[in-house]
Amino acid sequence: MKIVIIGAGKIGATLADQLLREGHEITVVDRSAEALDTISTLDVMTVEGNGITLQTLREAGVDTADLAIAVMSTDEENLLACLIAKKLGVGNTIARVRNPEYAEGIRLVKDDLGLSMTLNPELASASEIARILRAPSAIKIDTFSKGRVELHKVRLPDDSPLDGMKLLELGKMHSGVLICAVERGDHDVYIPSGSFALQAGDRISFVAKPKTAAKFFHKIGIPSEPVKRVMLLGGGRISYYLARQMLDFGASVKIIEANAQVCESLSERLPDADIIHGDATNEHLLAQEGIEKMDAVASLTGIDEENVLMSLYARSVTKAKIVTKINRTTFSHIIKSMDLGSVFHPRYIAADHIVRYVRAMQNSLGSNVETLYKIVGNKAEALEFRATAKSAVCGTPLMELQLRPDLLIGAINRNGRILTPSGRDTIEPGDTVVVVTTVTGLNDLDDILDKRRAKV
Repeated sequence: MKIVIIGAGKIGATLADQLLREGHEITVVDRSAEALDTISTLDVMTVEGNGITLQTLREAGVDTADLAIAVMSTDEENLLACLIAKKLGVGNTIARVRNPEYAEGIRLVKDDLGLSMTLNPELASASEIARILRAPSAIKIDTFSKGRVELHKVRLPDDSPLDGMKLLELGKMHSGVLICAVERGDHDVYIPSGSFALQAGDRISFVAKPKTAAKFFHKIGIPSEPVKRVMLLGGGRISYYLARQMLDFGASVKIIEANAQVCESLSERLPDADIIHGDATNEHLLAQEGIEKMDAVASLTGIDEENVLMSLYARSVTKAKIVTKINRTTFSHIIKSMDLGSVFHPRYIAADHIVRYVRAMQNSLGSNVETLYKIVGNKAEALEFRATAKSAVCGTPLMELQLRPDLLIGAINRNGRILTPSGRDTIEPGDTVVVVTTVTGLNDLDDILDKRRAKV
């Protein structure tokens, strides 16, 4: 597909990289030559110019593109760029819209603006963090089938009863979960078979229904009570959205923010939260505000170094769940070696949403990618496909399907009933199927088959 990305900031650059890996023809537009230089190592076309002018958009080939994605600095520019691109003849448009005050209005005029999709990275990030705070034992939680299925990632403690256990022995626990990916050390990622033996320190990803996941945590001795007292360090958009969700969940929320005007705005919009004007890197202030008594501490400022330091400090003085926002993608191996709790990259969360949409766009058989997450440090994907009558995998027992190596079917949703699949189960038209794999670029359910061996 031919895709034009308007804006070469953090999310624009990440999208260019991810969509290029998916095999698309990418053109990136930005008025800043310096911003375009940051993606000079990518095999993409670049156009220097204002992304809301006809001349620049025509030069970028918007009139012949399949998709235009506007991720400039302001919502207004993004909406206008999409409107102009649509008038020029682009097939589909996606706009980043971050202002919470625009949300309802955009829904009303989305069709009039010709928008295929709007994206709010901060809201998406806050929603992911909120899921973690409701089940804080997990490092990360992704959802499928409208919340009926969850993919949990958790680290096995040193005294875990699973240490040394082979996966085929899990059936004795009647856990109802399916372990579908294992990270061991800094680099090794496994899509495990039944003979795979777990080790303490492994970071396992498992698929389960929400209630089943909670019972599994209890069986393996990992507490998983929702947090009740939350401290947010930094008062940006993610903090606002997260505070709103946690307040609705019944938790108490305290936000520490250095900018007085931001504090005033937060106080008006979040009357039930405690808003503290102060420097969140000041350990005396954090102690005074009761960081030791918190159930969760999230470092959410716009400066990665501050977030890392605050999370490390919080880890040293409290047993709270730690959440750290990281914007940069560099030094990831160092970040991974630090005990920063659950680390979130808003740019990757945004990219996941758009890659999922793009894969659904180019699908030809109709069994669309309904959900997509990059997992285990972007080394694997968890996808949800919808099966149709045309799907070659339908009606055949799973044990007889010749699946690609390094791929596992994690769950089948049949009219709201969640199946943990066994070899005798079949996929039927209308089912949604959760697949976990280190094979990237799957666009259709039938892509799970090893075409060299499949005889379906």
